[in-house]
Amino acid sequence: MSDRTAESNIRPPPDRELVEIAEYVAEYPITSSEAFETARLCLLDSLGCALLALSYPECVKLLGPVVPGVTVNPGARVPGTAFELDPVTAAFNIGSLIRWLDYNDTWLAAEWGHPSDNLGGILAIADFLSRSNAIQGTSPLTMRDVLTAMIKAHEIQGVLALENSFNRVGLDHVILVKVATTAVVTALLGGSKEQIIAALSQAWIDGQSLRTYRHAPNTGPRKSWAAGDATSRGVWLALLTMRGEPGYPSALTAKTWGFYDVSFQGRPFRLQRPYGSYVMENILFKIAFPAEFHAQTAVECAMLLHQKVRERLDEIDRIEIMTQESAIRIISKTGPLHNPADRDHCLQYMTATALIHGRLTADNYRDAAAADPRIDRLRSLMVVAEEPRYSRDYLDPEKRSIANAVQVFFRDGSCTEKVEVEYPLGHRRRRKEGVPLLLKKCRENLATRLPEKRVAEVLSLCSDPERLMAMPVPEFMELLLPH
Repeated sequence: MSDRTAESNIRPPPDRELVEIAEYVAEYPITSSEAFETARLCLLDSLGCALLALSYPECVKLLGPVVPGVTVNPGARVPGTAFELDPVTAAFNIGSLIRWLDYNDTWLAAEWGHPSDNLGGILAIADFLSRSNAIQGTSPLTMRDVLTAMIKAHEIQGVLALENSFNRVGLDHVILVKVATTAVVTALLGGSKEQIIAALSQAWIDGQSLRTYRHAPNTGPRKSWAAGDATSRGVWLALLTMRGEPGYPSALTAKTWGFYDVSFQGRPFRLQRPYGSYVMENILFKIAFPAEFHAQTAVECAMLLHQKVRERLDEIDRIEIMTQESAIRIISKTGPLHNPADRDHCLQYMTATALIHGRLTADNYRDAAAADPRIDRLRSLMVVAEEPRYSRDYLDPEKRSIANAVQVFFRDGSCTEKVEVEYPLGHRRRRKEGVPLLLKKCRENLATRLPEKRVAEVLSLCSDPERLMAMPVPEFMELLLPH
């Protein structure tokens, strides 16, 4: 007779999903010149977003060591500041700065997210490790190592997001930041394939963030530091693994107790494609304005309509917005908006602001700007509906559009044309148009904290692939410090 009162304690081989990620991180060579070129733009854009965030006291108050006054030497530096911190805290600082204004790159699929969030952990460990190596007389990491880790972190987060919706089970997308950071940071620390597998298992069995801080009625500023928290946790799990902490081979598939049964309704992950460099090559940049990406084309439509409606705001009878299902589920909301984090995740607020002003900046989410009564009046006139074609094209791997259309109707029976934008300015299909504007954005953002000469040096460096990739990480970080 079989014993049904005891469970088998024979450990299985590691879950296939963990092995595939570890093999990719440890063994896959990145050869795509487009991926490296895009990664350079992503690095520049992310750092510009980070330095711009230093203008916002709500963000700055979260920065620095856990215990005030504590410094680490050698530590990891935080761009735009004088902080020198342990790599876990530095990753939180850098990751929070990059994500604070909702202005860094984006990936949209069944799940969404911001793969450059992983740069918090990558830069922190690369700087810390390189400076520690210098003391021991060994070679530093180079910026090629950083760019390669970025491409792989983007790929892990993005491929897992293609057909696996964590938001539909209530989990926040930063789980994928933690997983991707854990994998690439373990590799940067010199971890073997087996150690990467062990670290990844730790990330999956860890506690995972709920999405409630991104949605009505609880939207709040945690959504701006959640990625910093996730990338720093990835660094910590990688460090623990390198100290010898073992992994859990069936972290995903264990019956009853594994991630699939506990947190994913018993479903295994679906992987649409093997890991390569697809995600970095197709990443979406936020170029013209900081807005949750499902609303980017709606804001662009509203800006195109601004000249036709700005003198007739009081005559508007209704505003129709046709959008994708994801936008309706995430950012369509009515009622009071309680803080900037609430406003930059409201489709109606962003569209109304662009109709009124013909622009949208981070300052438009502040309380003073939100007090303009015209915004809530226009919000009350908005009708939001799904266009099924937009939802289909949003998930089509050959298109990945993020379409919106806006049309304004007046009380006298007249109306504007229906303005439709299918691909946002930061889409791969608009790279030729978008890159010059992205570089302008980067220049302006860097200039909020760095002198003009240093801004020019950083831009010149990032436009010279061979020189950038050969540069030791600490030398690059020096360029971003306030001196």
